[in-house]
Amino acid sequence: MADSGRVKHDSPSSSPGPGRKKAQQSPGSKARYSVNAPGHCFRKVTLTKPTFCHHCGDFIWGIVGFVCEVCNFMSHEKCLKHARTVCSCMAPTQVQVPVAHCFGPAGQKKRFCCVCRKHLEGSSALRCEVCELHVHSDCAPFSVSDCRFCHQDGGQDIDTYQHHWREGNMSSGARCEVCRRTCSSSDILAGMRCEWCGITAHASCYIIIPPECSMGRLQNMILHPSCVRICSRNFSKMHCYRISENSHHSEMGNAWTRSHCKQTLKVFDGDDAAKRNQFCLVSIPRIIKNEEGVEASLRAFYIPDEPQDYELQSYSQQGLFTDDIINRNGTPDNKPIFKDTVSDSWVLRSKPKETEVVKIYSSSRKVEVTSVTVGKSSTVDSILKEVLPRIEKQVTWNLILINTAYVYLNKPCDFQTSLRQMNQTRFYIEESRNRVAQVNLLLGGFPTQLEKEEYTHLLSEHLSVKSESVSAVLFSGAVVLQISCFSEAERIYMLAKDTSISGKQLYSLVIPEIMQSKLAKGSCPLLVFVNPKSGGLKGREILYSFRKLLNPHQVFELTSGGPLPGLHTFREVPHFRILVCGGDGTVGWVLGVLESIRHKIACPEPAIGIIPLGTGNDLARVLRWGAGYSGEDPYNILLSVDEAEEVQMDRWTILLDAQEMTEDGKENGFLEPPKIVHMNNYFGLGIDAELSLDFHHAREVEPDKFNSRFHNKGVYVKVGLQKLSHTRNLHKDIRMQVDKHDVELPSIEGLIFLNIPSWGSGADLWGSDSESRFGRPRIDDGMLEVVGVTGVVHMGQVQSGMRSGIRIAQGSYIRITVNKPIPVQVDGEPWIQSPGQIIISAAGPKVCMLRKSKTKQKKQSGSLKEGRSDSPAPSDGGQ
Repeated sequence: MADSGRVKHDSPSSSPGPGRKKAQQSPGSKARYSVNAPGHCFRKVTLTKPTFCHHCGDFIWGIVGFVCEVCNFMSHEKCLKHARTVCSCMAPTQVQVPVAHCFGPAGQKKRFCCVCRKHLEGSSALRCEVCELHVHSDCAPFSVSDCRFCHQDGGQDIDTYQHHWREGNMSSGARCEVCRRTCSSSDILAGMRCEWCGITAHASCYIIIPPECSMGRLQNMILHPSCVRICSRNFSKMHCYRISENSHHSEMGNAWTRSHCKQTLKVFDGDDAAKRNQFCLVSIPRIIKNEEGVEASLRAFYIPDEPQDYELQSYSQQGLFTDDIINRNGTPDNKPIFKDTVSDSWVLRSKPKETEVVKIYSSSRKVEVTSVTVGKSSTVDSILKEVLPRIEKQVTWNLILINTAYVYLNKPCDFQTSLRQMNQTRFYIEESRNRVAQVNLLLGGFPTQLEKEEYTHLLSEHLSVKSESVSAVLFSGAVVLQISCFSEAERIYMLAKDTSISGKQLYSLVIPEIMQSKLAKGSCPLLVFVNPKSGGLKGREILYSFRKLLNPHQVFELTSGGPLPGLHTFREVPHFRILVCGGDGTVGWVLGVLESIRHKIACPEPAIGIIPLGTGNDLARVLRWGAGYSGEDPYNILLSVDEAEEVQMDRWTILLDAQEMTEDGKENGFLEPPKIVHMNNYFGLGIDAELSLDFHHAREVEPDKFNSRFHNKGVYVKVGLQKLSHTRNLHKDIRMQVDKHDVELPSIEGLIFLNIPSWGSGADLWGSDSESRFGRPRIDDGMLEVVGVTGVVHMGQVQSGMRSGIRIAQGSYIRITVNKPIPVQVDGEPWIQSPGQIIISAAGPKVCMLRKSKTKQKKQSGSLKEGRSDSPAPSDGGQ
């Protein structure tokens, strides 16, 4: 909406309003109040409930306030002249380069809509997966496309980034960077926060903060947008950020009701909306001027233009019943609506004009906006001849092109498909360069252990991919394609999702390119892997939080291709760290893939931290990351990762060589090929593995019930009680050598080999007592601790801290002979092992892990902790 103080003119029109001929002032023509912020249309209102000012955040004392009729911005009278927040109808015009949002389902926290400024509670709501934009589903079509710039797209070359301000929805206790007063509010949408560095400020204070953003306290961990390049044309942001489309909520609801009045108009935004039956319900007084009806319709569609340039034309109800209607409001059975009702239907159109003023933007953001006048005969060449003389003094140009979003300049100016689309069209001017498009696609799900020529043949046969497009063949049946044609990349991307090879579904991902030469000196970006299936809904919330705090290109969802896409993306980064959000099995998965491609990445030994989302989380306990994630602030977690110390940890290879045994115990040929698995935590035989196997079978039967640690441990107790009658005869079925020395086993029911001093959700199975024949266990000593348990009761006593296990041996090379099928488990993954040989030995080099710092830090203030300030604020972790 344009600035107030406009002059009202009565003009003959077909607009609605039965009181057109009355001379008195209509209720719709109340006084408007001028403000410095563009677009607002304030009117004085009588307050009937406690209300807060959206500018200063203070309570409005008295019964008089001022509210914007478009965006519901509420203000004191004294704050009107100081308000700087742009109205929702003008906000899209303030964005030079629009960046679309990735809307998904909203969380459970109390939030306010960034369009209408009202509560989201009790309503269907959406939130952007990349930034802090929260909106009602009905308001989503009117939201500003001002999501974060997270990469260089094609011809962009931006090295310095400015603060990306977002209004409201801040953490409690956030303080203004300028005046140090509290700037958050739980009652209204107020205050400003930078989406990158996290500093917060009042709406009246943030304008004096220097515009350049340093990325804040996490700058060394953030993958800077200037270092990431991705050609995203033909691909949505959901594809570029690998966001699961099943979590995406479409824009629901096509009718928007403003208020309850005596007369309601059904208004369509142009012919396209009329065909789709997408309309706004605009409430107006019975006595209203023509131009005020047009103005109310413009406000409903958040169009800030002057009403005298538009008109409402009556729309025939029969026009709604054509065959090309789609997306009818509230008609899931596709039956026409409003057929039996008498309702005013109107189409909002612009009045025909001979000329139009068009703003020309620079794609490089280095040239100011230029306005030119165009007419029906204007073409791109004629515009260029007019614009070039104005800008060639600032930048040297070769050939200039203009890119348009919805319309072309050589079409008439009375374009009527959608007024809102026309209002938000951007015209860009940029240098003409012969850029070669390059889209990197990772395709996975192929058979493993094939040669490059065999993968090329499969791609040619099933996807018609040319051999020169295959740039790399990765382990685990995945290939990377470099495609120089957008349409070809889109074809392969979509076709792969519908293709199966050897009964296995293929998957395809758009992979960004990290420009290693542009990485800041000394930077150590964090590669984040999140398993959303771990920890119930907590994994999904962590994924969302890290996409906001970091660059979404460095956050990978393990359900989309596993760890391989992330490791391949970071292959040329000389130094980086990894954060795994999941259980111990997820950590082992990442370590296994990393070991397989270690020779293909520039940083062969990245340090790995853990956010425990599993049931036992024994490795996370040893490394001080806690017994399980319970809703800690993700920002504090990242600070702890940044301050964590690097430690070495052993990994072990287990060779399971199943052979058929005769009655006298002698080997009699192979039963199945040898199997090799890697072990990080512990390896168990007997009762321990049997309990894990029963738990695994119970989870396969009813997987939906196993979504909490409490329930999982309850199932363990239940299956354990069923094993109380077992006898201690495991020592009769196996023989063991430790470092080539035979070891006599006591009467036990379970045998466990420990690499870390934690077992069974934090129990100390080895014990803390010192013994002269055994050394103190360490995770990097190259030794395994061999412990026995006598049964379920003994295991329960160990987990309660009453007893420890039976110490048997320590060694670096162990050979076990199994005489009959026996349950075994490696890091919680159980199965039945056939008779044969089992050999445990060191698995090459140690792995580098991150252990949470034990140093006590001063508790930081709410503004630094919640607001993610630039100043180096220590975490309160370390416990």
